[in-house]
Amino acid sequence: MPWQITFQSVPNKARIRYPLAMIRILILGEITGRPGLTALKNGLEALKEEFRIDYTVANGEGMTNGFGLGRQHAIQLSKSGVDLITGGEKLFYKVDMVEFIGHQGFIIRPANYPPQCPGKSFRIVTLGGRKIAFINLQGNALLQRQNLQNAFLTIDSLLKKLEEKEPGIIPIVQFHAAATAEKRTMLFFLDGRAAAVIGTHTKVLSADETVTAGGTAYISDNGRVGSFMSVGGFNPETEISKLRSQLPLRSQECWDDGIIQGVVVTLDEESGKSTAIERVARHVAIRRPEDKADEKGSDDTAV
Repeated sequence: MPWQITFQSVPNKARIRYPLAMIRILILGEITGRPGLTALKNGLEALKEEFRIDYTVANGEGMTNGFGLGRQHAIQLSKSGVDLITGGEKLFYKVDMVEFIGHQGFIIRPANYPPQCPGKSFRIVTLGGRKIAFINLQGNALLQRQNLQNAFLTIDSLLKKLEEKEPGIIPIVQFHAAATAEKRTMLFFLDGRAAAVIGTHTKVLSADETVTAGGTAYISDNGRVGSFMSVGGFNPETEISKLRSQLPLRSQECWDDGIIQGVVVTLDEESGKSTAIERVARHVAIRRPEDKADEKGSDDTAV
């Protein structure tokens, strides 16, 4: 039989209602450097209040200068209001994360990493009387630097084990992958089996959010948190120089036009299915700490 799937239209913001029996989860895009952390400090609390968020997830693998996640930055993200941090191919770029991740429950790594890799690949939390399993998964296409297990075989096995251990558990998968086709394929593979399949990696908020008839919310990429007028959160001038010269220049954080991007997924507590997914893009003020210090010093001098 040919594959058949139908999609529910996603209600616009004016029609969305939040009944008491709903669970609302904010899934943020990749936090990019200090500008991303500053944006969270200045805008996350208001965002959570606006959407009456029950739980917040964020991709944190680019928190430390855009490349990796250091121990101290992970702690700062947790204190800023992020309940769970996920990662991808850059998660272990900072050496101290190798030891730190094994002692913390608020950071998870991709499930298809080798068993010898430290850390856990999913976290089970109870929200609204239902158990939800947040799962981190990494794609295989276009990420050949790492020899990982097949993402589809891994998630299939993991979901079966979770269901055996916790019947009725609600899986939410954050799929860190480079190819949109691989992410879309994962949606069809997990349709009706997972409450959401949320793509990360490209740091560009896509406009293909949808909820299938099977109750699975999906978006190809939930964007980033940091600078909007940038190249993936980095200074455009440096990125232009890299491409023009082909020299391995180090990318620099960009502080222009702060933004918080992500999606809000609404789950029906009774059925465990998604009923809505809404893109979020809120511009917030961000300012380089060094600029504040220089300004303060100038004032002191003037006095």
